[in-house]
Amino acid sequence: QLWALRIFLIFHPKVGKTSLIMSLVSEEFPDVVPYRVEEITIPADVTPEKVPTHIVDYSGTEQPHRECRWFLLVPANVICIVYAVNSKTSIEKVTSHWIPLITENTDKDSRVPLILVGNKSDLVEHSSMETILPIMNQHSEIETCVECSARNLKNISELFYYAQKAVLHPTGPLYCPEKKDMKPLCVKALTRIFKVSDLDNDGILNDNELNFFQRICFNTPLEPHALEDVKNVVRKNTMDGVLNNGLTLKGFLFLHTLFIQRGRHETTWTVLRRFGYDDDLELNQDYLFPGLKVPPDCSTELNHNAYLFLQSVFDKHDKDRDCALSPEELQDLFDVFPYMPWGRFYSYGFSVDAKNLVFSVKVESYYLQATALAPSLMLVCVCVCVCVCVPTVTRDRKIDLQKKQTQRNVFRCNVFGDVASGKSGFLQAFLGRNLTEHRSYYAISTTYVYAQEKYLLVNFDYLTDADLACDVVCLVYDVSNPYSFEYCTKVFKEYFTDSRTPCMMIAAKSDLPEVKQAYGCSPLEFCRRNKMPPPQTFTCNIAAEPSRDIYTKLTTMAMYPHVSQEDLKSSTFWLKASVGASVFAVLGFAVYRVLLKSR
Repeated sequence: QLWALRIFLIFHPKVGKTSLIMSLVSEEFPDVVPYRVEEITIPADVTPEKVPTHIVDYSGTEQPHRECRWFLLVPANVICIVYAVNSKTSIEKVTSHWIPLITENTDKDSRVPLILVGNKSDLVEHSSMETILPIMNQHSEIETCVECSARNLKNISELFYYAQKAVLHPTGPLYCPEKKDMKPLCVKALTRIFKVSDLDNDGILNDNELNFFQRICFNTPLEPHALEDVKNVVRKNTMDGVLNNGLTLKGFLFLHTLFIQRGRHETTWTVLRRFGYDDDLELNQDYLFPGLKVPPDCSTELNHNAYLFLQSVFDKHDKDRDCALSPEELQDLFDVFPYMPWGRFYSYGFSVDAKNLVFSVKVESYYLQATALAPSLMLVCVCVCVCVCVPTVTRDRKIDLQKKQTQRNVFRCNVFGDVASGKSGFLQAFLGRNLTEHRSYYAISTTYVYAQEKYLLVNFDYLTDADLACDVVCLVYDVSNPYSFEYCTKVFKEYFTDSRTPCMMIAAKSDLPEVKQAYGCSPLEFCRRNKMPPPQTFTCNIAAEPSRDIYTKLTTMAMYPHVSQEDLKSSTFWLKASVGASVFAVLGFAVYRVLLKSR
């Protein structure tokens, strides 16, 4: 954000630049003109762009040419090179002296925009534009040229308006005058904006989508006749710019090229900035990562509006209407992102089918996983798609314990265990996989407790403060390794003995012969002493898909951390939870088949 703008006026004496400043301030031509005026500040409320503006005057008499570089030490946002239209010498000095001086003393990647100002237009009947235009074409840092008259007050306000415009809406990042076309970064940004605005993903902006775009950028829709006028302009100037009475990407890019060529690049900048782009045409960090404070012992979940938004995004990219996204459709979905937001969170963290299709519930799982693990990543996803919904921050877990109920739908289970204890197999089994398939540090899937659909996010990693903040803990040991159980006891005693986080012991690799653990007591006795449920046997080394009952138990423990350990040991308690899960799963599959047929 630009808090203030500094305009620097330079040139030799007698071209009238000081008169220009005085005429702007007093709105009349001064009778007596000093060599230079002190720096003038124009308040924001009287400038077109509502930005405070500082105008700095340079005098060749008071500041000799050998010292003129002092202005480069002043943080100028734009430099106005003033020449007299009735002086051929002053015009020649623009290219022979001033532009080389500025170019030599500024970095190529951060050059200040220049404006050529032809003063004293009241003294001639001709224009200097024929001489100036080749200079403008030769030097891309020149934004524009303005002819004015301090005596007649001609174009004085326009001069300083263009100076502001050159800073706030520069042409340089958008347009290449030599090629007479937009620059690649500008085309890339506008292409993304087109795709985001193309709500039905048919490659055409219809009238409703154009008005959606207008409301986002300019807070007002276009009148029907204005829409037709826009499309008619495109029809007359481009092939395939309008298709089925809608605007194609080619037509959309042509319109912005036309805006820039006609000096209305502020329109294009308004669009770019509304969609999160900075002056370098990169997505702004504040746009990508809006603040979201998550207090300790709270978590983040998708709210109802976010669910609806994600479903609409899924439907938009499911072109063949098979209720699944192919790899190509998934790539198209994330084409509007500055980078693929997969990272480690997506790496095989949920299941796909044999044809590598990702179903709606799987995309939902990914976003739930991202929301729970990295809410900032979820905000990236919704922001780049111009969605106003943000994740919901759940209430403190301590309050859930006090009220003996929770409003959350996503629960986090952290898995701890020694090397080769079976943690990876435990995660893979949750996704219906075996150990020969891809591995992940994270897995998320649905579980059903008392006929309620919930999500369980299972992960394992190093022991850090972040890993200790969870809803339920799994301690995994290898029944065939006599030293595996001791690691679990150390983790429990150090981190969870006095914690109210429920813990479960997993006796993994139960298909192998069980050996006595080299510890002071058996795993069963350890669980009894620490008021934990008895160890749950588990193996994924079977032909059939591993049972999901153990994940239902973990979700139940996370939902009801206040339930006594005696109840958790009761087979009746687990039976009620698992029966509800089975019924809901059957009903869910039936509903899915009905929806598939209807689509």
